[in-house]
Amino acid sequence: MKNENNLDKITRKDAIKKMGKYAALTAVGTFLILNPQKSQAQSIPDPGGDFD
Repeated sequence: MKNENNLDKITRKDAIKKMGKYAALTAVGTFLILNPQKSQAQSIPDPGGDFD
């Protein structure tokens, strides 16, 4: 019975590995979303209106 409680626990080393994978995935996703060249391509051209 005692071993059944330990089945869902992971070690600190495994937890750090999982966190590293999530951090890498987040970094790649952020880079793709915030890539300056891609952002410029998606932005609208200058509207050309002065608001004086």
